[in-house]
Amino acid sequence: MNLKNLNTKFLGKNIIYYEEIDSTQEEIWRRIKNKEVKNGMIVIADLQTNGKGTHGRKWYTDQKHNIAFSFFMETNCTTAMLEGITIEIAENIISVIEKLYNIKLEIKTPNDIVYKNKKIGGILTQSKSIGDKVKYLVIGIGINANQNKFNAEIENIASSIKKEFNIEIDRDKVISNFCNLFEEKFLNRIGEN
Repeated sequence: MNLKNLNTKFLGKNIIYYEEIDSTQEEIWRRIKNKEVKNGMIVIADLQTNGKGTHGRKWYTDQKHNIAFSFFMETNCTTAMLEGITIEIAENIISVIEKLYNIKLEIKTPNDIVYKNKKIGGILTQSKSIGDKVKYLVIGIGINANQNKFNAEIENIASSIKKEFNIEIDRDKVISNFCNLFEEKFLNRIGEN
């Protein structure tokens, strides 16, 4: 699988795609453990059976109509340099969706993307530190893109872009545009651009 319109140095150049997996986030951690991970690697899935949210919560991806991916970034920088990274990721996602589809989503601090108080997306940021140095980040992003139905447990608190705006979202376009924007900002942040 390749992302069209990708214009990055490393983010998204190596993509692992699954029709179905337990969790894209867990797959990155397995690959780290097995030394099978590369800087900028992305794991994308149509369907997650055990998607991870923050605080050990489950992230629901019941249908093959959503955006679910995780990526690995080598950092080797201080924790201070990465302060606010989750909010920046959320801002990048909102910016990309606004640019592509002319719709405005909002951020519910620290890691949710919402519309009219209903959750549209979430970000899970995990890291490995040694001393005050962050060696790498593992970031998971889930966006309810084209899903129409939600199970009873979450239907009052979650929604999707399609349900709210009646727009069909192109997953590859969103991910490639996100990668282009995030990598540039990330490299500026850690002083490598």
